[in-house]
Amino acid sequence: MSLLSNARKFGRIFWLSSQERQLLKEAQNAGTFDPVYYRGAYPQVHKLFQKFPLRHYIVYGESMGLRPNPDFSPMAYLRYNPDVAETGMSPLLHFSVGGRHEERVTKELPKVEELPQKDTPKLRFEGDRHVARFAIVMHIYYPDLWPEFAETLERLDFEYDLYVTLTYRGEQTDDLAAEISAKYPDATVVSMQNRGRDILPFMNLLNAGAFDKYEAVCKIHTKKSPHREDGDVWRRHLINGILPEENLDQMLETFVADPKAGFWVADGQHFTGLEWWGSNIEMTQSLLRRLEMEIDGSHLSFPAGSIYWVKPSILRLLKALHLLEAEFDVECAQVDGTVAHSLERVMGFLALAADQDILQTTQLETRKLTARKGATPTFTSAFYLPQFHPIAENDAWWGKGFTEWRGTITAHSMFPGHTQPLLPSDLGYYDLRVTEVLGQQAELARDAGIDAFCVYHYWFDGRRVLEEPLDRLLARPDVDFPFYLCWANESWRRNWDGLSGTVLLEQTYAKGFEEQLVNDSLPYMQDARYQRPDGVRPRFVIYRPEDMPDPKGSVERMRDAWRKAGIGEVELGAVCFHISGESAVEDDVFDFWIEMPPHGMVTGEDYLFGGPQGNQLNRPVAGGFEGLVYDYNKVIKNSVSESYLENLPDNTICGVMPSWDNTARRGLSAHIAYGANPASFGHWLDEVKAYRIEGSYRGELFINAWNEWAEKAILEPSDKYGDQYLQVLKSRIATSPAEDVQEQVA
Repeated sequence: MSLLSNARKFGRIFWLSSQERQLLKEAQNAGTFDPVYYRGAYPQVHKLFQKFPLRHYIVYGESMGLRPNPDFSPMAYLRYNPDVAETGMSPLLHFSVGGRHEERVTKELPKVEELPQKDTPKLRFEGDRHVARFAIVMHIYYPDLWPEFAETLERLDFEYDLYVTLTYRGEQTDDLAAEISAKYPDATVVSMQNRGRDILPFMNLLNAGAFDKYEAVCKIHTKKSPHREDGDVWRRHLINGILPEENLDQMLETFVADPKAGFWVADGQHFTGLEWWGSNIEMTQSLLRRLEMEIDGSHLSFPAGSIYWVKPSILRLLKALHLLEAEFDVECAQVDGTVAHSLERVMGFLALAADQDILQTTQLETRKLTARKGATPTFTSAFYLPQFHPIAENDAWWGKGFTEWRGTITAHSMFPGHTQPLLPSDLGYYDLRVTEVLGQQAELARDAGIDAFCVYHYWFDGRRVLEEPLDRLLARPDVDFPFYLCWANESWRRNWDGLSGTVLLEQTYAKGFEEQLVNDSLPYMQDARYQRPDGVRPRFVIYRPEDMPDPKGSVERMRDAWRKAGIGEVELGAVCFHISGESAVEDDVFDFWIEMPPHGMVTGEDYLFGGPQGNQLNRPVAGGFEGLVYDYNKVIKNSVSESYLENLPDNTICGVMPSWDNTARRGLSAHIAYGANPASFGHWLDEVKAYRIEGSYRGELFINAWNEWAEKAILEPSDKYGDQYLQVLKSRIATSPAEDVQEQVA
C-alpha cells in the first residue's frame, strides 16, 4: 500500500460522517468505549491509530468485529437484536443511546456442555512442606489447549510449583491428567466437577492451604471465549501479558518487591467504571460483609478475566471468606450474577482494602519501587490477658470452670456481616497454666515484631488472682517470654458480662498499699525476662491511676520503695482514659502514658448504630440489641487528627487495636467496632507509622491487645483469619525486604 494511501486511511478518522460524529459523542458520554482495553486487546492496530482508538473503532474497528469493551461484541449485538440490524444503525451507537438501559444481549452466549459429575477430592497441604518462591495455578476446561499451555510453561526459566485443575470429562481427563503428571511429576494435578468455572478450583486449592507460603501466585486458565470472534488472540494476550517472553524475571521481582502492588494483569484488564457492575452488586456486597467490608455501589475497580499474578495479602483475605463448594452456582452458561462473577469484582475491593494497586503490564514495566513511608517503632508492646485458666473466684462468680473462653465461644452475630463468634486456631483453647503455651505465644509475637507483653497484674490489697501463669513462668527460665506488668487496679464488678455493678473484689487502697504492691512485684522484676525498654529501668504500668486517692503521692512512695528494695529507678507509665476518675493526675507524674484504643477515639459522627443518627447500618439488627456500633475506619482517621492529638500528653505511646467487640461479654449491650479486619488494621499501622511514631514516646507502639478474645481485640491466629493479623503486623514493623528498598519517586 502506497504512502499516500496510508495517509488517506489515517486521515479518514478525522473526517467523520454525521452518524460517526454522533457515535463519538454518545460513546464518550456513556462510557461504553474503553481505550485501555482496546489498545491492549488489539496490539495489531497501527501505533498512529492507537493514539485515537475510539476514532479507529468508529471508522474501521466496528466493521472488523473488534470490541469497544470486553462485554460488547458488535456482531453478537446485531445477531441477537435483529431490530437493530434492520435500522442499519451502528451497534455501539444504538447501545450507547438506549440499548444499555434495555438489558439487551451484548455478546455471544456460551453453550452449556453436559459433563459427567465428579466429587471434589479432599485436599490438604502441610504448612511445613518445601515450596518454591512462586506458584503457577492452571485450570484446564478445554483439554485441546494443553499443548499451548505446556509450551508457555516450557519457556519459563524461574523456579515455580505447578498446580493444575481439570474440568472432569471422563476418560479424556484421566488421560490428560496422567500426561501432565508424567511431564511434571512434582505438580499437583486434580480433576474437579464443572462448577464455579476456574474460580472454584482455585478456591479449593486456596482453602486447603496450597498457596500459604508463596511470594506470589500466577493464575491462568484456558480462556477460549467461544462467544468472541477473537477468542484465541485475546487469551494469548492475557497470558503473555503476565508471562511475557522478555523481562519476566525483572518484572516479577519488581512486582514482589513493591508493597503497593497487589495484582498484575495484562494491558486492558484493569476494569474501572460502574458499567461493569452488571447484576453483581448485591452478591459482591454480601461476600465482602464476611470480612466486615462495605461498598456503596459508586466505585468499581477489579482485575478482569481472572488471569493475573496476585500477592499473599490478597489471597489471605480471599481465604477468610470461607467460601464452600455448595455456595457456587451450578454451571448453566450464566453470563452474570453468579458467585464466580461476583468474586471477580470482590478482588478489586480486597486490593483497595489492603491499599494495594492493580497494575497492568506496561505500568509494571515502568514501575519504580517505593518503600512504605513512615518510621518503624523502636519498641512494640501488646497488652496481655492471663484470664485463660480457672480460678476459685471465677468458679464462684460465673460457674465452675469459667475462663475467658466461655463467653468467646457463645457470642452471636448481631447483624449481617457481624463477625461473631471469632474463635482460636493455631494455639487452640489454651490453658495458661501450661507454661509452654506462653513460649509459643512469645515465638509468634517475636516473629511479628512484638518486643514484649504488658501482662495484667491483678492485686487487691495483698490478694492476688490470675497469678498462676506468671508464677509458673518464673519457675521455668527456659521459656522465653518477654514481659512487664500492668497493675489492673480497677475493682472487679459484676458488669463483666453486662449484669449489675455488684463489687466482687474491691480495690481499697489501704494505707501502705504502695510498699506491699512493690514487694509483690519484686520477683518478677528480678527475672531476666522482665523488660527494660530503655535498657536500664524495669517498666511498670498502672491501669487507672485516677482511681487512687492520691496518685502523685502514691507514685512517689512506690518509686521510693523500689529504690529501697534495690531495684533502682523504675520507668513508670499509665493508661490514657477518656473517662475521668476520682483524682486528677498531672501529665508529669508518670514517665509515659499509653494510648489505648478505642478510649477517647470515638465521636458521635462515627456511630453506625446507637448514636445520634440512629441505624446507619442499612440492615436490621438482632431483636433487643441495645449496644453501640461504630466505624473502625473512622476511628483510624480520628487517631491521626489534630483535634484528637492536641489533647494527649506529650509523653504518650501511640496505640492501635486490631479490633474491638465485646459481644462475648455484654451480648445485646455490646460495643462493636465494625469494619475491623487485617486489611484495615494494616491501614491503621500505615497511618501510625506515617504520622504518629516519630512523636510517640521513645518512638514506641502499643497494641490493644494480644489475646482479649472476649473483646475480639486479638492478634493471635483465629479460625477466620488465620495468622493474617500477625503477618500484617510483621510487614509493617518487623524487618522485611520492602524496608530495604530505597524510596524513589513513583
